[in-house]
Amino acid sequence: MTDIFNIVSGDQDPIKKLIGKIPGFKGYVERGDRRMSDKILRETVAKEYEAQYQRISSLQRDLISSGGLAYIDDLENAAIKVRQFIDRIKTASYGYAGIFDAIKIREEELANIYQYDLTLLEHADVISGAIDNVAASIGTDGLPASIRHLTAVSQEAIDAFNKRSDALKGIAL
Repeated sequence: MTDIFNIVSGDQDPIKKLIGKIPGFKGYVERGDRRMSDKILRETVAKEYEAQYQRISSLQRDLISSGGLAYIDDLENAAIKVRQFIDRIKTASYGYAGIFDAIKIREEELANIYQYDLTLLEHADVISGAIDNVAASIGTDGLPASIRHLTAVSQEAIDAFNKRSDALKGIAL
């Protein structure tokens, strides 16, 4: 694995990618900005996933219209996972002010957090691709597999959020 500090300080680092994707995002470097930055990040990520959730809801209506009632429950499982992720992002406490005030965070830890945040944001594109695949598979034999894939990548978003939360807990110890 490459040195995380080099990743953070490189031209294509997670910080620059994250800042480029989120208007108003300043980063977590300044103690006073951490809470606001985290709030902006969470709102942006939730908004991206909310759009994907709406697309899944639309696909459910399409399936009902096209007689695909047998697949509604499976697609609902994916929708529930995306909704669960959105709810976790929206309701988790904003951790950067309280957690990092009492300790001195090291650059590599901060880089790790940026990487988790970037992964959460970029994973919305993965889910979008999986939704595209489901839409293209309606009426074909590939529909069950595409729904299973969407469910799996939706679970990956939850898992990524859990890993990020665990990383924050590890810093706070």
